[in-house]
Amino acid sequence: MKKIKWGIIGLGGIAHDFAAAFQSEQAELVAVGSRTLQKAQEFADQYQVPKAYGHYEALCFDPDIDIVYLATPNSHHAENIKMVLNAGKHVLCEKAITMNADQLNEVLELAKEKNLIVAEAMTIYHMPLYQQLKARIESGEFGALKMVNAMFGSLKDTDPSMRFFNKELGGGALLDIGVYALSFVRYFLSSQPTTLQTLAQLYETGVDEMSTIQMKNEQNELSTVSLSFRGKMPKQGVIVCENAYITALNYPRADKAVITYPDGTTEVVEAGDSGSALAYEVEALSETLLNQENQSYIELTKDVTDLMDQAAKAWGMDLTDK
Repeated sequence: MKKIKWGIIGLGGIAHDFAAAFQSEQAELVAVGSRTLQKAQEFADQYQVPKAYGHYEALCFDPDIDIVYLATPNSHHAENIKMVLNAGKHVLCEKAITMNADQLNEVLELAKEKNLIVAEAMTIYHMPLYQQLKARIESGEFGALKMVNAMFGSLKDTDPSMRFFNKELGGGALLDIGVYALSFVRYFLSSQPTTLQTLAQLYETGVDEMSTIQMKNEQNELSTVSLSFRGKMPKQGVIVCENAYITALNYPRADKAVITYPDGTTEVVEAGDSGSALAYEVEALSETLLNQENQSYIELTKDVTDLMDQAAKAWGMDLTDK
């Protein structure tokens, strides 16, 4: 069986999780790249990866690689995606895929020109639980969809040298955890919201510390998103239909949800495995390349990026890399 051969650029914490996710017979991790050869070699040794590169471009031009997973800081994504595309490779980029919609449109134009796929590493789009729930919602089993809500709060170190509160590195709650909340909301909404209202509190470094976002689409479905970087909140997503509401905890990688009916009875739905969330991404993109059928969810990614742009503009915050 043909295997899709992967490379990784940017060897931080999430890259370790991604390297451990290669469980599919369709995919193989063949190279890793860092800014220093020593770090790349140590990473390669840890995960038994055949090749290590101390320069990003060297990895990109490796003829054995089909697709590159990018795990560099948010502010570097657009530049790094272009580098990979210009080397003739497909891209799976960590969220948020770019700093703003203009950057995303630019890299997608290049991808179209090169006949290559660009996708965002958004676990929500690949979780078996959500695929099952969405099918049941769209069948009309629970009545009309009315509302989708998501919240996510973290307690991050305010040290501006860390990326979370560093504007130059694409910090702020919106680009880090807000992309999850908005992706959850957009995945279940029938269409892109056409109305958006929002409030935010910015941190002294110029990034968003906390916010609320309210939206409505043409079907009159409502959605709310609540985010915080200095206050812990449950990672909770709620989908409200006329005849039931569905609650998912730890929704970025959920494998269980509870359906609550009007009479108070509940149904527990389980599907997939939260520990395999990154493996589902590897499998999905590898299948896409093997079947030559684009199932990258890039249209949802574009919608979410546009919503983030609208929110940031309302806050007077510029989502560009300085």
